Amino acid sequence: MKKIKYYYNTNTLRYEKLETPLRIKLLRIFGFLAAAFVTAVLISYVAFRFVGSPRERILAQQNSAMKENYKAMEEELQSIEKQMKELEKRDNDVYRAIFEANPVPDSARAKELEEKLEVAKVERIKDHQLVSSIANTLNNLNSRIAAQKKSYKEVDDLVKDKEKLLAHTPAIQPVSNKDLNRVASGYGYRIDPVYKTTKFHAGLDFSAPQGTPIYATADGTITTSGNTGNGYGNHVIIKHGYGYETLYGHMVRVKVSNGQTIKRGEVIGWVGSTGKSTGPHCHYEVHKYDQKINPIYFFFNDLTPEQFDLLLKKAAASNQSLD
Repeated sequence: MKKIKYYYNTNTLRYEKLETPLRIKLLRIFGFLAAAFVTAVLISYVAFRFVGSPRERILAQQNSAMKENYKAMEEELQSIEKQMKELEKRDNDVYRAIFEANPVPDSARAKELEEKLEVAKVERIKDHQLVSSIANTLNNLNSRIAAQKKSYKEVDDLVKDKEKLLAHTPAIQPVSNKDLNRVASGYGYRIDPVYKTTKFHAGLDFSAPQGTPIYATADGTITTSGNTGNGYGNHVIIKHGYGYETLYGHMVRVKVSNGQTIKRGEVIGWVGSTGKSTGPHCHYEVHKYDQKINPIYFFFNDLTPEQFDLLLKKAAASNQSLD
């Protein structure tokens, strides 16, 4: 029940009912609302200032996530940069070793233009699009790096195979011949020393004193060692692989045995005159896929161009062979 208030009116000298004017009521209501509004503003300010709004919390979480993404991307970029440096080093080494040059890729020539286009592109896109774009770029780089690694692996394999091929290709003279005076007979038709008829001579004859060391001209495996009654006397055949095979005939003594692995420059026996021979010498043949070819073209490791030219002339002279 609403209480009725009275006041003593000194003019009328009696108690009268207290009635509040509408204007006062409105002022009181306005004052209350104003105080409530100010209080709410203060509370909101303090709350948002020290606690944070829901939107700010969402933005803070997004910002934290973006920082983590950027950190992960930065680490991945550093890793990719290291891989690219490794690829560049290998690339330079390969070109330097094979081509003796350091080619400049076409992409380097358009680098400045590409950078300008990238800057303009980045300025037009939003943050989440930027992250997506960077992620796509990283994925693309990773794919390119993987393809490049595979390519360089193939190049490395080719280089290693080439080194192996060179090691297994006859490349030196079978006896020491510094003065180039030991080639007694060359490859081709020569006068047979026994029958005195023109016959095909399938190798080179290196005259040398008995006991002179004979060297393997390339890496390989011994397939024949000793006297098999074929006219070569004590002889050695080395299978080098890649279709190559070499024969060393008329030894006084053989040092190696069948199945033995040999390296270029190792002694395999000593000069003699066994078998069908008219004097101490080493009969040397080179076979390629079972075809006898001229050994004169396989001395590129121990001869200068001038020495090779002189040796070529000596081997081409028409004379009598020693076997």
